[in-house]
Amino acid sequence: MEVTRELKATTQTELASTPSASSESAVYATFHKLVRENEEMNLRFEFSGQLALRFSWSGFKLLKCAALTLLVVLLLAPSRQQSLAQQKKTEAANASTQATVSPEEASRLEAVVTTDLGTIRFEFRPDKAPRHVQQFIKLARAGFYDGSAFFRVIQRGVIQGGDPLLKDPNSPRERWGSGGLNQIADEFSDLKHLRGTISTVRIPGQANSGGAQFFICASPQPQLDSQFSAFGQVTEGIDVVDRISLAPADANQLVTAPIRILSVKIEPRKAEPFKDATIEQLRRDVLLRTTMGDITLEMDPSLAPEHVRNFLKLVETGWYDHTAFHRVVPGFVIQGGIGSTREGGVGHPADRWVRKLKGEFSRVNHIRGVLSMARGDDPNSADTSFFIMLGQAPHLDGKYTVFGKVVDGIDVLDEIEKVARDGERPRQRIELIEAAIKP
Repeated sequence: MEVTRELKATTQTELASTPSASSESAVYATFHKLVRENEEMNLRFEFSGQLALRFSWSGFKLLKCAALTLLVVLLLAPSRQQSLAQQKKTEAANASTQATVSPEEASRLEAVVTTDLGTIRFEFRPDKAPRHVQQFIKLARAGFYDGSAFFRVIQRGVIQGGDPLLKDPNSPRERWGSGGLNQIADEFSDLKHLRGTISTVRIPGQANSGGAQFFICASPQPQLDSQFSAFGQVTEGIDVVDRISLAPADANQLVTAPIRILSVKIEPRKAEPFKDATIEQLRRDVLLRTTMGDITLEMDPSLAPEHVRNFLKLVETGWYDHTAFHRVVPGFVIQGGIGSTREGGVGHPADRWVRKLKGEFSRVNHIRGVLSMARGDDPNSADTSFFIMLGQAPHLDGKYTVFGKVVDGIDVLDEIEKVARDGERPRQRIELIEAAIKP
């Protein structure tokens, strides 16, 4: 697939400015001009008929101008000191911006790309493409990408941005994609171009022609593997990538109107809640506020510590909020915890921490009020969906992971069990308004 067109020339972006002359220099220039203009003027004075003193008018003016100059310089001195202090601060900030991060430091950072259509966050893979990661961080910290745009899209396939030429809203369409290339050597690796992969644009067929431009995969692109230098992975905002990919475009995949990159910031990676929590720290109660009443769950990390850790993490981040109980089977279970049951089926920032869990099966029986984790045919396929028992189900014992129980709100289970259904699907929406960890 051609991510960018081959071009004859590369446009470089100037990132420097020239300081203006100081105020003191302007004062001295004016002073010398006054001296020259008055050099030839003289005045004679006679005193006591004997003594004649001849004064140079220019000397008089010189003294006057010198006094004025001294006064101005003294007045400007505090301003000059402030200016020097500001200059030092600016130089220090620039030095920080230009500093090259180590791969270890880069692994603890992530990029925050704010666009017209939402925010995308992605983490770096310095273990696969260290120089590309270092360059992106350096450019982002210098504000290089701020004001540029995503300008080429393949519907639900790829979005491309980062060309500095698009900072100019009047940049000709035929030049889109020609800026910021031929800057860095290739770093091909075994990192696959999956949904959410970030990779560097280069001129097809031309080695080491990558640069500042980058693209994000909205879907797997295996034909790009080992052809482009992948250096990151989207952790939040893949839905924004999808929306950008659907922007109207012409036959050359150039969008009708560029999607502006308002800013690219480099921030510390978000910490995963409860990642390092001890067993005792995992002994918490969780309140489920539903449209039919409140249910309190007691976690039991002694049975399934990783399932409790996962559940508390999703609760803490608000992942379960505004999902729904989509399955009700009287005498058996109520089930919820699927992201697609949110209104609009939108994603959530904590999707980055959703992963498959290894089964933690125990001898605890599945009886009314028990909290257990749903899964597919694979015993190690549980992730977010959970169920609460409405009755006894011995055929689940030892095959599904029990990790807690209801300690308050059994009456709410009774009400949910009575709702009208179409098969196992409730006719009314039973929403989990909020899940919260109790103090």
